Amino acid sequence: MRFLHCKAKPWGALAAALVTMFTFSPLHAGENTQEPHSHVHGNTDQTAASAVNEAVLETIVVTAPPGRDAWVSAAPGDEALATGRARSSDAASLLRAAPGVSLHGAGGVSSLPVIHGLADDRLRVQVDGMDLIASCPNHMNPALSYLDPANVEKLTVYAGIAPVSVGGDSIGGSIIAETRAPEFAQPGQGLLTKGEIGAFYRSNGDARGGNVAATVASDRFSLTYTGAAAQAENYKAGGDFRDFTETGRPGHTLARDEVGSTAYKTRNHTLDLALRGGNHRLELSLGHQDVPYQLYPNQRMDMLANEEKRINLRYFGEFDRGRLEARAYHEKVEHYMDFGKDKLLVYGSLPDLNVPGKHYLVIGMPMYTESVTDGLSLKGEIDLSERDLLRLGALWQSYRLDDEWPPSPDCGVGNCSGGMAPLTFWNIHDGERERKALFGEWETRWNPQWTSLLGLRVERVTTDTGDISGYNHATAGYVGSSVGTREDFNAMERRRSDTNWDLTAMAAYQVDKTLDMKFGFARKTRSPNLYERYGWSTNTMTLVMNNFVGDGNGYLGNPDLKPEVARTLSLTADWHSADGEYQLLATPYYTLVRDYIDARRDYPGATQANITASGEFVRLQYVNQEARLYGIDLSGKMPIGRTSFGKWGLQGLLNYVNGKNLDSGDNLYNIMPLNARLTLTHEWGGWRNALEVDGVRSKDKVSGARNEVKTSGYSLVNLRASYAWRKIRVDAGIENLLDRRYGLPTGGAYVGQGRTMGINAIPWGIAVPGAGRSFYAGVRYRF
Repeated sequence: MRFLHCKAKPWGALAAALVTMFTFSPLHAGENTQEPHSHVHGNTDQTAASAVNEAVLETIVVTAPPGRDAWVSAAPGDEALATGRARSSDAASLLRAAPGVSLHGAGGVSSLPVIHGLADDRLRVQVDGMDLIASCPNHMNPALSYLDPANVEKLTVYAGIAPVSVGGDSIGGSIIAETRAPEFAQPGQGLLTKGEIGAFYRSNGDARGGNVAATVASDRFSLTYTGAAAQAENYKAGGDFRDFTETGRPGHTLARDEVGSTAYKTRNHTLDLALRGGNHRLELSLGHQDVPYQLYPNQRMDMLANEEKRINLRYFGEFDRGRLEARAYHEKVEHYMDFGKDKLLVYGSLPDLNVPGKHYLVIGMPMYTESVTDGLSLKGEIDLSERDLLRLGALWQSYRLDDEWPPSPDCGVGNCSGGMAPLTFWNIHDGERERKALFGEWETRWNPQWTSLLGLRVERVTTDTGDISGYNHATAGYVGSSVGTREDFNAMERRRSDTNWDLTAMAAYQVDKTLDMKFGFARKTRSPNLYERYGWSTNTMTLVMNNFVGDGNGYLGNPDLKPEVARTLSLTADWHSADGEYQLLATPYYTLVRDYIDARRDYPGATQANITASGEFVRLQYVNQEARLYGIDLSGKMPIGRTSFGKWGLQGLLNYVNGKNLDSGDNLYNIMPLNARLTLTHEWGGWRNALEVDGVRSKDKVSGARNEVKTSGYSLVNLRASYAWRKIRVDAGIENLLDRRYGLPTGGAYVGQGRTMGINAIPWGIAVPGAGRSFYAGVRYRF
């Protein structure tokens, strides 16, 4: 595997400057352990009494009164996070109760969040301030996959309209994921030592795992280790969802209700160090993830190794008139794909050109991806007056990508030819994507009722790639490219530079004690990723390996793609009782996207059969078109009453989105149909219990260009309970209580078993099914 070589970055000068600032005496008296205007959750022990006062069964929305946090759309509360950790090993699933958010299915720990019908690279997803990028032609390793749910301390959602200070290179919104903030002992307290240990088990798929955390801290130094591991076998649907059992591997079959390629195993480690001096803090985080395997039911390949290493250095300081944050980070990813245990591995043989009768077996299709990401950011807040706050910031990010597919068989040049030999196929060679950004944001609290926000962000995004080559010089498709021949691609000017700008204008108005309003307009821009621009080969087999939407089709890049530009209008009305017991939130929105990156079948060189095909997988090319999305999010809560057996209440959630391609008249792909959730909640002492009913309408509006699979409507019943007592918390529940069989509306097409290298060598028309009944339990002990 070839390693990337990057030039030295200006980290040394930055670190020296931060250390110099850190050694200055504080401008404020006293010790400040928490940043202003942020939500830092501590890890203090909970007694049963405090759990009663603080826990909320499913805190699904945070809409603050006008002020610093007025622009947050949603954030799961502590109880929702704690419950979610026991239910799933996928960090993105912790957002399942946030209005306007759904999930695109992928691997067991790698689903992709969707906000108002926009997903993946169309969202800015940050992990502890780092913009991490999926390094895989199937986007198997998105940003949130590098977090175990046990290590997620806070998730914040900015839906649709996001302040420019948290946006950039995205059009759908922002998701900010944060792990535990460093903890320090109080002055004079001595050494602080604490930790936790947890474990879980889920019956469907035999999923199990655990986590540990330990902290040692003085009043100026903090050291924390967190570790987590999880693994599972294939899960079962709520009944038979296909009529075949073969996998293509001799002696290996799957039961008709077993969802192939859904097993996974993952391990995460983080070491955090922090120094505090007055109102200044310096933090260093070292992270490592090792995924021995993660199989994918909606992709033709599987992740058979993924190793990520990251360094995150952060300075934060508070001064008389503001705050300053500086960050430098580095990430390296080594990713390997091939066919997992449920997919055909041996694809015939090639004859030896020099030895008659000798053959080389075509075993698998190895694919290696390696990336290096480096980033610098600087953010400042200046208190201009009691009512005015100015935010300024700058960002630089460098992303380097190599995606190479060694020959299969590896017979050596001159010994065999044809198929996937004898050369290395370069899918992306020396890929580069660089971002430079500046932003300014002015927030004003005009009076106790009105707050406004106005922000402008400018980004320069540059992409490029090196020369490419195929497995050989003869096979059709390894010669053709997205711009003609392979030679045409190598001869063309591939460097692209986009100057993008974003604008956000928002206002929040507190009408009275029972009604808050928030409304705004945003212009957001996203430049294409490297695979969208530079995926080059017209060979059918290579096309189907370039697919990060999970529909089973094949995708060809387009070097002429322009950046997507979205204009969004949104309004939020928050009706609530003065005591907060009753609440109803409604958020209608409308988004128009110019140069939306969709896909077409009738690209140059496409066959007529491909253009008119129905009921099968097809080949497409990315293309700019115009799209429109609109919808509404509704959520609320109300008490039912109190009895001698505790407090009873109801919570509700409803989401609707409609997406249309205005150029073709087609529906946008993977749009979640109308869905709702009603939850009966119960609190009694340390107990938190819930009966949850989910309802999803049938998915009939599908993408015709992609032959997207329709799904039927369904309803599910879930039960959950938790008990907190002093230092122990226990969670238990039953998912899909009635063991219903259903297809996931945004789970993609089922390609989890069989001869997946051939575009239509596996059945079309099967949606990835949801999991059947599963019992789960989790325990956490803090010390």
